[in-house]
Amino acid sequence: MNYTPPTRELRFILEDVVAMEGLKTTGAFEELSSDLTAAILEEAGKFCAGVLAPLNHSADQFGAQINDGEVTTAPGFQHAYTQFVEGGWQGLSFAEKDGGMGLPNSLGAAFQEMLQSANMAFGLGPMLTMGALEVLTHAGTDEQKALYLPRLMSGEWSASMNLTEPQAGSDVGALRTMARPAGDGSYLIEGQKIFITWGEHDCAPNIIHLVLARTPDAPAGTKGLSLFLVPKFLLDNNGEPGERNDVRAIGLEHKLGIHASPTCVMEYGGNGGAKGWLLDTEGKGMAMMFIMMNSARLNVGTQGVGVAERAYQQALSYARDRGQGRAVGVEDYPAAIIHHPDVRRMLMTMKAKITAARSICFACALASDYAVHSSDEDERQRAKAREELLTPLAKTYGSEVGVEISSLALQVHGGMGFIEETGAAQHYRDARITPIYEGTNGIQAIDLVGRKLNMMGGYPMVRLIEEMRETVEDCTTSSNTELPFIGARLGAAIDTLEATSEWLRDPAREQADMLAGATPYQSIACETVGGYYLAIGAVAAQRLLKDGEETGFAKDRIALARYFAETVLSTIPGRSGDVHAGAALLFGVSENGLGT
Repeated sequence: MNYTPPTRELRFILEDVVAMEGLKTTGAFEELSSDLTAAILEEAGKFCAGVLAPLNHSADQFGAQINDGEVTTAPGFQHAYTQFVEGGWQGLSFAEKDGGMGLPNSLGAAFQEMLQSANMAFGLGPMLTMGALEVLTHAGTDEQKALYLPRLMSGEWSASMNLTEPQAGSDVGALRTMARPAGDGSYLIEGQKIFITWGEHDCAPNIIHLVLARTPDAPAGTKGLSLFLVPKFLLDNNGEPGERNDVRAIGLEHKLGIHASPTCVMEYGGNGGAKGWLLDTEGKGMAMMFIMMNSARLNVGTQGVGVAERAYQQALSYARDRGQGRAVGVEDYPAAIIHHPDVRRMLMTMKAKITAARSICFACALASDYAVHSSDEDERQRAKAREELLTPLAKTYGSEVGVEISSLALQVHGGMGFIEETGAAQHYRDARITPIYEGTNGIQAIDLVGRKLNMMGGYPMVRLIEEMRETVEDCTTSSNTELPFIGARLGAAIDTLEATSEWLRDPAREQADMLAGATPYQSIACETVGGYYLAIGAVAAQRLLKDGEETGFAKDRIALARYFAETVLSTIPGRSGDVHAGAALLFGVSENGLGT
């Protein structure tokens, strides 16, 4: 169950597929180079593989424990967290002026993948703190930044996001937690939140909760929501943790997976109310929360890729070692199961889909870098639109690949995969939450067809399709005999994506029919865009071959793209009917008929 950071794969996608070094033209990352990227990935990989990965299985078995409101994390987590802070990893992709390392978000996404591969339950803590840092740097007052930003940026303190309530999950506007003005500029928060990741733990001396709540006389629904900063310990005159605030964990959820991640039921109030401070202005809670959630959605996609990579590595190792039966062309008996076509098909599918999902996540992160750092306002707007378009794809495809690949990895192990001691089952259990939290993948599909397709008059998807067709041309005109086949499959998939996009954007389209087609359309978009990035990788690999560099690596990249083209892209033209089917098909069987 060892983990080997795939640093060469990560570098290839960052440098040759999404072209991260182009960020130097913005003037924001003048020192960015291949050597710097390699150094960061190597050091991050050492920490993830050497410190976090060995704890993954034992922490899953121990879980998190609660006693009288105090949560104890799994053995080794406290020491690992100390090393995480000492490495400065929390602020990797945040601006130097805010105390971060000032490196691109795209490089930060690569680190996040390794973090989640090594230990998803541990990685969830820093991931939530990242979201809080996004909000605080964008919307915090100077005083709030001075008090909280340095220690959150260093990782010394952690943060949590408090949104969900028993009666308010995806329907956020139904939440009831109340925030009443205290008369001194603060608010007193009362209510209960559930599913709060790392809401209470023993790794950091203070936890800063960002709590969505409703103020008195606020309008109903989401317009009446505000966001509050609520520390576990109130700060004394020296800015140090002092008096305990009126907030505590009253329970831990018993979950299918991520056992070592403390998922808390949090109670605010009970002794007069938890003291909190408003972020931005009243009624801006959802806008603030979406800053956190957009960051979290990309990170969840990357998380899915990370778990998939870990599961794939374990399955590959098992397939090389496990002998069973005879294999064509192999003299050894029993032959290692990696030589059996069915097992090889599973491994190829795993490798190809991980690469596609990883590329979408990194491309989304790179767009977010340009959206912030480009010197041209129009380019910033276009990059922001690309980021917003890719976010639901990154979250959805990354998380779905995580579930599919961890399931395939379990299948490669056969009966041993169903036994907990091998660790294969843990990856599947851990991955299963990713299509659910931070906005279910069904909600991502609604967001994609309801908002993202119509942004800027449809420009973001139109422009992406134009760029994908340019890569089709690169493949078609290549001297490599494999690339034209890749281009043909990609071109047909793009045609389907374009046609279904236009069908969904038709203003005469019934909303019910549009929503019925949202999820199958999102699947087409994810796999077409994933295939596009694999094709870019194949074109880049052909250049390596011409230069005589890394010929084995380059040939494998081309073969991987061809496999994805023939087994995934080839199916897309036949799936447009699912988009066009309409709501009547889904509701053709009555509600009573769905029963037994």
